[in-house]
Amino acid sequence: MYGKVAICLTLAITFLISCSIYLGTFDLRSYFFPVQPAPRSLCATGRPLRVYMYDLPRKFHVGMMGRRYSKESGPVTMENLPPWPARAGVRRQHSVEYWLMASLLYDGKGGEEREAVRVSDPATADAFFVPFFSSMSVTTHGHNMTDAATEGDRRLQVELLEILRQSKYYQRSGGRDHVIPMTHPNAFRFLRQQLNASILIVVDFGRYPRTMATLSKDVVSPYVHVVKSFTDDDPLDPYENRTTLLFFRGNTVRKDEGKIRVKLAKILTGNNDVRYEKSVATPSNIKMSTKGMRLSKFCLHPAGDTPSSCRLFDAIVSHCVPVIVSDKIEFPFEDEIDYTKFSIFFSMKEALEPGYLVNQLRQFPKDRWVEMWKRLKQVSHHYEFQYPPKEEDAVYMIWRQVKHKLPGAQLAVHRNRRLKIPDWWRRKK
Repeated sequence: MYGKVAICLTLAITFLISCSIYLGTFDLRSYFFPVQPAPRSLCATGRPLRVYMYDLPRKFHVGMMGRRYSKESGPVTMENLPPWPARAGVRRQHSVEYWLMASLLYDGKGGEEREAVRVSDPATADAFFVPFFSSMSVTTHGHNMTDAATEGDRRLQVELLEILRQSKYYQRSGGRDHVIPMTHPNAFRFLRQQLNASILIVVDFGRYPRTMATLSKDVVSPYVHVVKSFTDDDPLDPYENRTTLLFFRGNTVRKDEGKIRVKLAKILTGNNDVRYEKSVATPSNIKMSTKGMRLSKFCLHPAGDTPSSCRLFDAIVSHCVPVIVSDKIEFPFEDEIDYTKFSIFFSMKEALEPGYLVNQLRQFPKDRWVEMWKRLKQVSHHYEFQYPPKEEDAVYMIWRQVKHKLPGAQLAVHRNRRLKIPDWWRRKK
């Protein structure tokens, strides 16, 4: 009798297990082959980004900072890194490449939290940094696109591509996990299309086709501001302390959407509370711009040769509320920073309507302006480039953006491996 009961129970249990397997609610593999947890994404780990920096000859980076640095031998280290020249003037705005390289040379002995650390073993790297000063190369080798000296820039680009294509790590990913700064509009202009798979550090997409640069894979960086930061901006009444309503100082002859500057000059000239001045970026004019922004409630940011310009970030560190007239602009760190909290936006059509922009600013409530001014003071440290780097400064923010882009690069690498035609199939063909 007991034997029959045991047999019945065994049959019943076997039947239930069979049904569960059929319905997908029971998996014997979990008992005999424990399921390995999926690796956590880099963003979820909380650890710093591990970055391998290519050891390029000095002519690709600091050698362009002066003859004495090009003649030195040996690798660039934290001890022998040339300081950024204090008299670099407007060239400073395209120096993102320098500050990124410097951040990886820094050993972090200050104990501060870091978003990216340099590793000496490329096999352990999450990303690969290419320290080619492509923007400095534009301004070092020739003064314009037709200058014969630009051949020096082209040769560097050709040589760099040869170095990358010989790297097994570049070959492995097709360059997708490689980080390459290109903040000057003409940076890497000769062979730019051949690097379109990499993570590019750009200031906007004005000179890039959509097939090459997009928000989905690339990082938008701030320009490096050229005016001095306003560190003691603490008046009793900041609104009344700034006596100019709207300030603009810069070149009014620009290309593409920047042609709006000439039209704005005609519309805004003649208003007593507006300063709209034509100038070029000399050391003395930069000082005058610094003073003008600090004395103004609003700072005008029209499009230039490309949708963005250094002027926006000069305004931010001057705590002058930006008035943005650029329909195609992209902002750095916009997934973390809400620009509507400290900026005012006008379409190009609205800005060109006589009297409209100025009247809107004159009617802007004082309490709302003060809130924007306070917010500018709170966020301005995110736009500082400095050495040693500091937590949450511009370089810190850029590396965090790179970390966010890497999962997409890794996905592309994994898909390419899966879709790659096997060698035996090639031989068969």
